[in-house]
Amino acid sequence: MRIDIITVLPELLESPFSHSMMKRAKDRGLLEIVTHNLRDYTPYKQGQVDDYQFGGGAGMVMMPEPLAILIDKLQAERNYNEVIYMTPDGTLFDQKTANGLSLKENLIIICGHYKGIDDRIRQHYVTREISIGDYVLSGGELAAAVVVDAVGRLLPGVLNDETSALFDSFQDGLLAPPVYTRPADFRGWAVPDVLLCGDPKKIDAWRYEQSLQRTKQRRPGLLNDE
Repeated sequence: MRIDIITVLPELLESPFSHSMMKRAKDRGLLEIVTHNLRDYTPYKQGQVDDYQFGGGAGMVMMPEPLAILIDKLQAERNYNEVIYMTPDGTLFDQKTANGLSLKENLIIICGHYKGIDDRIRQHYVTREISIGDYVLSGGELAAAVVVDAVGRLLPGVLNDETSALFDSFQDGLLAPPVYTRPADFRGWAVPDVLLCGDPKKIDAWRYEQSLQRTKQRRPGLLNDE
């Protein structure tokens, strides 16, 4: 998979993709992440990529021309499955969306800034708009990093145990059950006996019941969505 990220602050994306599973994915040739500094593609002086909004009002708007120039260049080089714009008014990102995007081959992600991007880019280039929550960040870079991490870890070969992702929270519409490791007794706090019984069927049944209870208590809306 290849993901091209359009940003005015590429430095913000260096650390998230240089460690842990994203680094492993890149080192194994499973994921290519390419960041593009939008200021390198503007025809305006001093790297200008924003301007005042028509109609007045506070806040600047990212201009259409630099974005169009860069997206046209990328799309001339390869076919992209999606052109994604990270925006607070997009569709809320969830595990189902991550699963679907992990099956794609090439993605473009646009990181917005200021009051956002000129709406003509959204109308004529963007194919999907994604939000990571009902709040506003300084820019789309951190949101893009969240999406790339959630998608990248699902690629076959990234996780040492590929079945691990199948039991993450939200994969089956439920929160994950509680987990334990050694020692079996810590300060008098014992691991549930069923996890030590050695019977996979009993353990699976216990884990499902715990997932169901935890979801009812913490995220009942997930059950209502079914």
